[in-house]
Amino acid sequence: MFQYFPTNYVWSLSTMIALTHGGNIGEVDAMCAPLLEAARAGDDPGTLAFYEAWKGGGDKLVALADEDLARGRQLSAGEKLGRAALYYGIAERMQAHGFEHRLAMYRRSLELFERSRTLGRENCQRVEIPYGQAHLSGLYVRAEGLAAGARAPIVVVMNGLDSTKEMLQKSVMGTMFARRGLSTLFVDQPGTGEALRLHGMPAVHDTEVWAAKIVDWLEQHPEVDGQRIGALGVSLGGYYCPRAVAFEPRFACGAVWGANHDWREVQQARLKREGENPVPHYWKHVQWVFGAKDMNDFLAKAEHMHLNGVLERIRVPFLVTHGDNDRQIPLKYAHQTFEQLVNSPDKELIVFTAREGGVEHSSLDNPSNAGNLIADWLAEKLGGSTV
Repeated sequence: MFQYFPTNYVWSLSTMIALTHGGNIGEVDAMCAPLLEAARAGDDPGTLAFYEAWKGGGDKLVALADEDLARGRQLSAGEKLGRAALYYGIAERMQAHGFEHRLAMYRRSLELFERSRTLGRENCQRVEIPYGQAHLSGLYVRAEGLAAGARAPIVVVMNGLDSTKEMLQKSVMGTMFARRGLSTLFVDQPGTGEALRLHGMPAVHDTEVWAAKIVDWLEQHPEVDGQRIGALGVSLGGYYCPRAVAFEPRFACGAVWGANHDWREVQQARLKREGENPVPHYWKHVQWVFGAKDMNDFLAKAEHMHLNGVLERIRVPFLVTHGDNDRQIPLKYAHQTFEQLVNSPDKELIVFTAREGGVEHSSLDNPSNAGNLIADWLAEKLGGSTV
């Protein structure tokens, strides 16, 4: 992985997310160069400086977009606002829960993403799925070339621990499914994005509870073929997705981009400082995500986060992918997931190596080849096209 901050994996990971999710390398370099010294102090110290630098980069783009709009240049403004939304999202992602500006920055990122989507006339629509007393928010991307009155297969993309629907929609997934005749639903499930920040919905281990509501909604969508609904989990979605497919038989297939077979065990390893964390202030972050009152409460909740005794319920095609240099989730968990898919009629394990790239966690070092391979597999199983 390109490690902008040589001694700081966590800061470098956020930088790579920006570069592979729509960021501009010159802008990212301008924001990061002043942070090189601060990054040497470790993951947690200096995150305020990171916030100020990335907020400043976003502020500059907003000002430039305003100049575009004053001259009627909506497409140019939309592109700049989209990158500003991304940079604000990265700035917010790096802060500890309780940071005083975090919620305001998140709301600003949402606002700019929406303005960018509208000004750019993007193939992306905000949707709201009824859930409990509130809703789950999503981004619906329509399959390309869908005829009037026709129904397309769809892929439900499930977030990881700290990703959001906007972030993933701006990745290679934002276009690669649509080009293959598949619609896509990027969703902020409980514990992520709007569900956590705006509605106070923590993550739960029994992901079929919210996954079933998503399938209910999709079955009523006039452009969705309810018999061809696939699921893709990214990062911690490598736990959420298999669990959802196991207990929700209406999913026609499933895939994971990073296998998270036994996340409870990963937490015990991280307590011993084994492996890399995805975000600074990690333990405070996961307690927030899971609605835990303290560390012991979080660890008790994490005890449920494994797939042993679950995967034999899956009776549809399933793809397991993993990078062979994943420094967050060891490769052994991909093999465990694959081996326990004993009743899947069509299962496949793909380990990304240096030959094709994508060797790091969820291929954040190089998502293009890995992402297209996953998209091809899903298109083949759901009746899309790879030509």
